[in-house]
Amino acid sequence: FFQAEDGIRDLPLSPLAVKRAAERLLVQGRLVAPRRGLFVIIPLEYKSAGAPPPSWFIDALMDFHAAPYYVCLLSAAALHGAAAQQPQEFQVMTNRQLRPATAGRGRIRFLMKKNLEQTPTEPVKTETGSMRVSTPEATAVDLVRYVEYAGGWSNVAEVLGDLAEKVESNRLIEVARANDDFAAAQRLGFLLEKAGAEDKIAPLLQWVEGAKPRTVPLRPDQPHAGAPRDAKWRLFLNEEIEVTG
Repeated sequence: FFQAEDGIRDLPLSPLAVKRAAERLLVQGRLVAPRRGLFVIIPLEYKSAGAPPPSWFIDALMDFHAAPYYVCLLSAAALHGAAAQQPQEFQVMTNRQLRPATAGRGRIRFLMKKNLEQTPTEPVKTETGSMRVSTPEATAVDLVRYVEYAGGWSNVAEVLGDLAEKVESNRLIEVARANDDFAAAQRLGFLLEKAGAEDKIAPLLQWVEGAKPRTVPLRPDQPHAGAPRDAKWRLFLNEEIEVTG
């Protein structure tokens, strides 16, 4: 990958010649431009796909935007070995609004979080360097907070069941406390228990029991009048959760 200004600076060609050469390579399927001014070189083995995977260039793309980021939600869960449902798009969290990017068959969706720096991440090696990925614990919390981008509550429960073996309960409560979101902690604890990960919930449950937050619906965008109540997690169960694993 390279930026247009790099080509103009480093190649012994005029800016117009660099532009025309890049246009020819775009038509020939040897370059793809996920953003105007940023070019990704397409290896021959990825020519039919129209681009290499987003993991190859996401770090360069976010550097192009001068924006902090981390790979999140289902994309992060898959990298941690939780593949209950392969994501249809590459999901990236940042602290500003960015329109989706497309490169060949790959689509990158950007989500926004204001307190991005509070989320623990770890580097993951890629074919071209590395990228930032939310830790298993941060991924679990994000899945509950951004459930609309994670395939719904039942899918989140399935993914959490796969992700649980990578999650450490003490680190999980640290992430939950940093987000200061009792409702997310209540929903996360319930879903982990539903997914058979009872050994991960003790610190979360202790926090919820000590704070005695108000009872909230499992699914906040749906009515909960008459829904059964889970006293342990202080939830109205207004959606049935199906876990097949």
